[in-house]
Amino acid sequence: MSSSKVIHALYNDDEVVLEAVKKVKAANHHIEEVFCPFPVHGLDKAMGLAPTRIAIASFMYGITGLSIAIWLTWYTMIDNWPQDIGGKPSFSWAENMPAFVPIMFELTVFFAAHLMVITFYMRSRIWPFKKAENPDPRTTDDHFLMEIPVHGDEAELKALLKETGAVEINVVEADSH
Repeated sequence: MSSSKVIHALYNDDEVVLEAVKKVKAANHHIEEVFCPFPVHGLDKAMGLAPTRIAIASFMYGITGLSIAIWLTWYTMIDNWPQDIGGKPSFSWAENMPAFVPIMFELTVFFAAHLMVITFYMRSRIWPFKKAENPDPRTTDDHFLMEIPVHGDEAELKALLKETGAVEINVVEADSH
């Protein structure tokens, strides 16, 4: 198995790294990943990443929670254990629905939030006890790291990165994931 090299270009400003990504992409280089200490608005678009579909998943999870809430309120209060509350028995779910709105709202939010977090972790491949894949600990504090595979002229790529404002450029062996 042959190992390949990657360049780690470090930046110390979010606007500089955003412009650097645009310049590197314009020079037809593939950016493997950009590690940031906080989200950078517009970075996903500059890298050419596809839009996320987590909002669609969240909507579907919310509908699932609402459906379960409707079934739960019908089953517990109408079908399984109908109650005469305050001398006003009503064994119709539709007539009692206003009393069930808080339950429906809470279960909709509960399902959407919890299942969205689980989906995010699974999609990002963040498992419990997983070893961190962060190549430089400074990216959790105040630096931004752009990881670019070396294909072709290494010196030309390093010169381009220096021109984009990189404060440090390191060539390392790529980890095989």
